[in-house]
Amino acid sequence: MKKATSFIALLFLLTSFQAFCQTDTAQLVIKGRINSKAQQKKPYVIMISIDGMRYDYADKYQAKHLLALRKSGVQAQSMKPAFPSITFPNHYTMVTGLLPAHNGLVSNRFYDRNFKQFYSYKGKTAAEGKWYGGTPLWVLAEQQHMLTASFYWVGSEADVKGVYPTYRYPYNEKIGIHQRINTVVKWLKMPAERRPHLITFYFPEVDHAGHEYGPETAETKRQVLFIDSAINELNKAVKTTKLPISFVVVSDHGMATIDNQNVLQIPASVDTTKFTISGEDILVELYAKNPKDASAIKGTYETIKKQKTSDYNVYLRSNTPAYWHYGLKDDRYNRIGDILLEPIYPKVFKIGKGKTKPGAHGFDPIKVKQMQATFYAWGPAFKTHLTIPTFKNLDIYPMVSQVLGLKYSEKLDGSKNLAKRILKK
Repeated sequence: MKKATSFIALLFLLTSFQAFCQTDTAQLVIKGRINSKAQQKKPYVIMISIDGMRYDYADKYQAKHLLALRKSGVQAQSMKPAFPSITFPNHYTMVTGLLPAHNGLVSNRFYDRNFKQFYSYKGKTAAEGKWYGGTPLWVLAEQQHMLTASFYWVGSEADVKGVYPTYRYPYNEKIGIHQRINTVVKWLKMPAERRPHLITFYFPEVDHAGHEYGPETAETKRQVLFIDSAINELNKAVKTTKLPISFVVVSDHGMATIDNQNVLQIPASVDTTKFTISGEDILVELYAKNPKDASAIKGTYETIKKQKTSDYNVYLRSNTPAYWHYGLKDDRYNRIGDILLEPIYPKVFKIGKGKTKPGAHGFDPIKVKQMQATFYAWGPAFKTHLTIPTFKNLDIYPMVSQVLGLKYSEKLDGSKNLAKRILKK
């Protein structure tokens, strides 16, 4: 019996190792790159995104490891995402320090009038560098001969400015958490010249549960606690490297329970022979098929405005709220809709044929606090036992750049205020 047990254990280990090796072939590596001598002396940052991790989830669901880790370092009361508070724009905002209208990623789906083409986060366009503006953190680092790695992050699969992270994985939710953690440790145990100093790491589970079941449910709690355990495991695993590693844990947005029983319909007055409907259920964008047809745009806007109820707001691209920075004045890439329909929480529009789920995000994060996100940081770069007020996620980029000792000359929308507050002198 003992021999049989030993054989089964050995078989399990061999199978696990074989599976790990097979999965690891998904890793893409740019060969020939090395850290410069100067960069080899720099510290390390692991930047983790928990998609859909609302600012209050850790306390609400008693995520004990995150509560302890943030206490040892820095926690924000909340972090304010850019508008619209959705996944792709805000992930890319955090790694560029630029607003969505300034970095080009204005939504998860949008139309580019210059390319005459649609971008979709689910399509091949997500891996095409032409859609992405700014200089993402990994591009900034690689340009300065500091190696980076990405276990998923918006934009990391694209050749932004012709540059990829040295080590990267195409997005794949089938790779298990233990294998991902083992990969990060392997990266950090490489020789100094080949070791990544910036690692981005992404978790989708909390967002999935929030959409499918709603934020106030046992299913969402279960995923928050799963991520809590996973980050604790990762934190302990990288300690074995004895490297000066700092952690930055963020989320892209929060989550709210919406009225999915009484969804709004696109106004019947929208002529689909003249307009293309795009966007999300929380922000509908109408693109004129003939952008020069100003009378059609203005006429449709005026008609919708007369018909509209108290359930949504309607804007021209030229008259959106100034504090959104999401309108004609800021639209550097010509990608924001000619007419925008903004549902008033808890209402949403019906987009597509699928069932409207009980959880959603994307609303104005100033009007709807449930849209606000999480920020924690700990490690040698950060002050300890510090709580800071709510800040804009635009400030992440300058802060991480400073931790890694990276220089940038690009004019950012973010400031150095966060770095001044939370970094050790």
